[in-house]
Amino acid sequence: MGKKNNQKWIYIVAFVLVFSGIGYLVWSGLSQNSVYFLKVSEALAMGTENLSQARLFGKVSAKEIIREESGLGVTFNLVDKDDQSKFIKVKYSGAVPDTFKPGVEVIVEGKIASDGQLFLAKTLMTKCPSKYKKKAP
Repeated sequence: MGKKNNQKWIYIVAFVLVFSGIGYLVWSGLSQNSVYFLKVSEALAMGTENLSQARLFGKVSAKEIIREESGLGVTFNLVDKDDQSKFIKVKYSGAVPDTFKPGVEVIVEGKIASDGQLFLAKTLMTKCPSKYKKKAP
C-alpha cells in the first residue's frame, strides 16, 4: 500500500513539473515576441517608458531627412498619418529601401532611446503605393 501511494505522488509531481515547464515556455515566448503596433499619435500618448519594443506606422516627413554618408542608415521624422502635427524622430541604421522618400508610408520596429527623444529602428519597411492601387475595370 505504501509503494502505491509513493508512485501516485511521483506521477502528480511529474505532471505538475511538465505542465509548469510548458506554461513557462509559452509565456516567455509570447512576452518576447509581442510588440505594440501603433500609430505615432498612439505611441506619443503611451509615453516613452512603454516603448521598449514597438512597431510604429506613419509617413516620412519631407523635413529633416538625413542620410548617412556610408549609405547605410537614415534619420527622419515619422509623422502621424491623421495628425500632421505629431511626429517622432527615427534613426535607422541599415540598408534604406529604394522606395523610401518623403510622404511614403513606412513601418519601423525598434525601441525608444534612453533619452526619450529618438526612436531607434532596427527594421524599416516602406509601403509602395503603386502595388496597392485598384486595377481599372
